Amino acid sequence: MGWSTRQLAELAGTTLRAVRHYHDVGLLAEPERRANGYKSYGVAHLVRVLRITRLTGLGLSLKQITELGEADEHPEEALRALDIELAASIERLRGMRAEIAVILDRSASTDLPPDLARVVADAEVPATDRSMAVVMSQVLGQSVLDAYAAMLRTTGPDATLVEFDRLPADADERTRQALAERMVLVPAVRKVRTEFPSVQELCADAPRGEDFAVHALGLAALDLYNPAQIDVLIRMNG
Repeated sequence: MGWSTRQLAELAGTTLRAVRHYHDVGLLAEPERRANGYKSYGVAHLVRVLRITRLTGLGLSLKQITELGEADEHPEEALRALDIELAASIERLRGMRAEIAVILDRSASTDLPPDLARVVADAEVPATDRSMAVVMSQVLGQSVLDAYAAMLRTTGPDATLVEFDRLPADADERTRQALAERMVLVPAVRKVRTEFPSVQELCADAPRGEDFAVHALGLAALDLYNPAQIDVLIRMNG
C-alpha cells in the first residue's frame, strides 16, 4: 500500500498543486490506483518529485527538466550552463550594490553613470552643469567623459564659473564680454579647450554620431542656460 498524493507531497516537502502540475506537464508518471480509485505512490515517485524540486530549487525551469529526459539524475551540462549564468548574475548584482553604495554614501545622482556620478558629487557641480553632464553622458564618447571626469577631479571650484552660473539673463554686453574673457582663462576650461579645441573633436567618438551629439548638446544648452549665458559661451568660442 503506497502513499496518497497528499502524503507524497508532505514527504517531498512540496504541495498537492505542485505534484498535480508535474503530472500535467508530463514530468511525473501516473501511479497505480487502489481499489477505491485513489492514487498510490511508491518510492520511485518520491525520488522523482525530490529530483524535480531540487533542480527547480537550483534554478532550472520545468521546461529544462523536461528536455533533460533521463539525464536529470545528473544533468552536468545543464548545471554547468546554469553555473555560468549564476556567476554572471552575481557579478551584475555586485555592480549594482557598488552603484547603490556610491549613491547612498555621496548622495550621488541616479541619472549619471556611477563613475561620473561619484566625481560630479565630489566636485559639487552646480545643478545646471550637472544637468548638462547628464546629457553629455548620453551622447558623448567615453574618452570625452573620462577627460571631463579627470578635469573635475583636478580642478576645484572657481569663482568665475560660479559667476557664470549666477549670470542674470539681462546682463549687459560689457559684463558678458568681460566674463567671457575671464572664462577662457579658467584652468578647467583651458584644459577642456586644449584637449577638444572644437565641437568636432568633442563629438568625434560619439556613439550615435557627431551630428546627433552636436544637435543634442545644442538643444540642452538652449534649455539649461539663459540668453546671457549662451552669449558668453558664443563669445568664448568666437
